[in-house]
Amino acid sequence: MTAETDPAEGRRMPLSRERVLRAAVTLADDGGVQALTMRRVAETLGVEAMSLYRHVANKDDLLDGLVDIVFGEIDLPSDGSDWKSAMRRRAISARDVLTRHRWATTLMESRATPGPATLRHHDAVLGILRAAGFSIESAAHAFSVLDSYIYGFALQETSLPFGSTDELTEVAESILGRVRPDEYPHLTEFVAQHAMKPGYDFGDEYAYGLDLILDGLERVTSLGIHPAE
Repeated sequence: MTAETDPAEGRRMPLSRERVLRAAVTLADDGGVQALTMRRVAETLGVEAMSLYRHVANKDDLLDGLVDIVFGEIDLPSDGSDWKSAMRRRAISARDVLTRHRWATTLMESRATPGPATLRHHDAVLGILRAAGFSIESAAHAFSVLDSYIYGFALQETSLPFGSTDELTEVAESILGRVRPDEYPHLTEFVAQHAMKPGYDFGDEYAYGLDLILDGLERVTSLGIHPAE
């Protein structure tokens, strides 16, 4: 088999690289990258595994394609945008995309054969920074610190033992129930008076930290300071 039937119209839908990659993204979203095999992707599409090799060369090519799809979903800063608002919008969008594709964080910068969407993304970010007056070196510094924060926060979120306010409350109450308040006074204070307060959302920390970074980059740039140059 080389095509899947469209149940709505009863037609045979031609297989393409895009459809193969989209099917693989869905599998990865459901079970992580470890769930990806050529056979499982083929089964999802209702074709034989050998049919996939007309569109993806091998598993590495498949992973390269997945990363390119993820980068393609991140909002690109447009030419002429204010650099600070553009970098903020890009960072917020990146976190949203990595939340949808929790498997992607560790792959995003690990591939040696980036696709066109990946290259466009990096070129656009550098272009905005350069147009704003960042030197090549300071643009590299800014790119590095922003990506370290974006990917680091995404990794932290995926490893947290809670995914909702109710789950956070359960974890916090469990921790407080095992220790005396005077044994770890600062941690007890943090949990009781901050993390367990109504409306607390760990995700709100992201915007706070992001704005600190952007404000810092704005200060050093406006003062003409270029660290490590």
